[in-house]
Amino acid sequence: MFREMVRKNRQISREECIGILKNEPRGVLSVTGDGDYPYGMPMNFWYCEDNGHIYFHGGKSGHKIDALKADDRVSFCVYDSGYRNDGDWALNIKSVIIFGRVKFVDDFDKVVDISRKLSLKYTADSQYIEKEISRFAKTTLCLELIPEHMTGKLVKES
Repeated sequence: MFREMVRKNRQISREECIGILKNEPRGVLSVTGDGDYPYGMPMNFWYCEDNGHIYFHGGKSGHKIDALKADDRVSFCVYDSGYRNDGDWALNIKSVIIFGRVKFVDDFDKVVDISRKLSLKYTADSQYIEKEISRFAKTTLCLELIPEHMTGKLVKES
């Protein structure tokens, strides 16, 4: 069902993919949008090492939510900031692409837990996090991406 990489010599390990998912701040979540046009949006996320799932949070309505209600299949792309080898202009970038299905998290306690863990990825200010959770948890929707296929690769821009 999922294609193999053409340039296998550029493939990075599963461990490198997970490192990117744990450390990079955002990726692009792509859904099938209105009129079957692709709809991709930058998203903050949290990778859960316990189950390998990826979590997002946001509002309970909008284009993304309507699209996911119609079709739960998504792709999610994350890439690092890259590096240059000494004396080389070309940027080397590692990227991860995940195909999977998204489900809505309905359990309020789980929404709070996910929101807290996701927020801790971006700030250690627990007072701020708890204030935001108390203000917005009831209106927050969490999404759980359950990966079906993941690949990663190193691309050199030259």
